Amino acid sequence: MSTGSGGGFQDPPAEVLAEAASAFGLLATPARLHIVWALAQGESDVTGLAERVGGTLPSVSQHLTKLKLAGLVRSRREGRRQVYLVDDPDVVTVVRLVVGQLAERAGHSAGEPVHLRELGA
Repeated sequence: MSTGSGGGFQDPPAEVLAEAASAFGLLATPARLHIVWALAQGESDVTGLAERVGGTLPSVSQHLTKLKLAGLVRSRREGRRQVYLVDDPDVVTVVRLVVGQLAERAGHSAGEPVHLRELGA
C-alpha cells in the first residue's frame, strides 16, 4: 500500500474499493436511494415503501431484492408481512450525510422533511 500526500492515509486494498464501488453503484439510482432514505427513518413493508417513494409494488420489490442481496437491507417476517430495515448503519450515516448536505444546499431547513425528488434525485 502506498501513502499519498493527503495526510499519510494509506490507500485501501482493491477488494475494499471494489466493495465500496458496488455499494455506491446500488445507491446510484434515485429509487434505491429513496428506499434506503425511507428505511433509515424506520422499518416498513413493501406497500408502505411503494407509497412513500412513489413506485409500483413490483419495482420497489425488485429494488429491495437487490439491496438485500448486497447486504444493505434485511427483512423479517411479521405475520403475513415482510418488514424491511437497513442492515448496515454505516450506509444510513452516509446517506443521511450526503442527502442532508444536498438538502441544505438546496435551501431546505434541517427540520424540514426532505423529498429526494425535490433535490433532483
